[in-house]
Amino acid sequence: MTTLKNDRFLRALLREPVDATPVWMMRQAGRYLPEYRETRAQAGDFLSLCKNTDFACEVTLQPLRRYDLDAAILFSDILTVPDALGLGLYFEAGEGPKFHKTVRTEQDVANLPAFNAKADLDYVMNAVSAIRSALGGQVPLIGFSGSPWTLACYMVEGGGSKEFHTIKKMLYNRPDLMHHILAINATSVAQYLNAQIDAGAQAVMIFDSWGGALADGAYQEFSLAYMQQVVAQLKRDKDGVKIPAIVFTKGGGQWIEQIADIGADAVGLDWTVNLTRARQLVGHKVGLQGNLDPAILFASPEQIRAEVAKVLNAFGAPSAGTGHVFNLGHGISQFTPPESVAAMVEAVHSMSRAMRSGQ
Repeated sequence: MTTLKNDRFLRALLREPVDATPVWMMRQAGRYLPEYRETRAQAGDFLSLCKNTDFACEVTLQPLRRYDLDAAILFSDILTVPDALGLGLYFEAGEGPKFHKTVRTEQDVANLPAFNAKADLDYVMNAVSAIRSALGGQVPLIGFSGSPWTLACYMVEGGGSKEFHTIKKMLYNRPDLMHHILAINATSVAQYLNAQIDAGAQAVMIFDSWGGALADGAYQEFSLAYMQQVVAQLKRDKDGVKIPAIVFTKGGGQWIEQIADIGADAVGLDWTVNLTRARQLVGHKVGLQGNLDPAILFASPEQIRAEVAKVLNAFGAPSAGTGHVFNLGHGISQFTPPESVAAMVEAVHSMSRAMRSGQ
């Protein structure tokens, strides 16, 4: 395998010393880039883009050509697993992902086919291998999946939701059925992430987009416990090289100490979390990733630099056994001016280098 030219991202996740704070963005390959929009138009639609190896590879590399980012993330979707289970993922303009079929009864669960990640999602593995090869060791490649709970939300609701009343009704009225679905999802997600690692992913991330919609107690039982099951099954090294695992619950800042205890190497933080407090609570046991409000990228370059400085200063001076990966607190908006990202990336690297040199 090609030696990594830039392993800053992996080292920070593992709380090892780095020369500057690494930076990447959730949704960094996306509609804010005109070249992405051109490639997507050629592909025809989002899923066709995901399933075409050449196109998926191209859009993954596009932000790396523009910006000095420290990691690439596979171009795919968090919902590929339920799509492979036969639920029929599709996208409607302005409405996000939806499924043709839902899972709401014992019979629906019984009808789910056996899942084989490498066979059923071979297009993802092909993309991972192609991207890893195309990167040529420039930066590490991140693989990912939605969390068992987040997948279940879409599987039961049939799409995104503001109230989650269908799945919460199941959670409280039929917890046994809810647990059955989540157990299937946990096994499937672990298999899927391990297949991505086999194909060349050098770190993996679990996106728990909707864990924050749960009540305290319900979060631990129906989301966190199943992420812990996934983490416990992950391959944590390959060919003698560690494969870090990141978990991210949007809206989960109040549970950060419990999240840090499930065995992942790093915890993602949304923009509501106080980074200073997070480091005090768990910075000795996990790396921290985050947490600039994506809306800041609509501000002037000067204001972007000021807000970057606030995040870096909130984490504080680097010290032995701590690690920080700079990221947005959630995905970048499709309306973001591309030049704003350049200002952010440059500020992260220059300011964090200055912090390390004592300037």
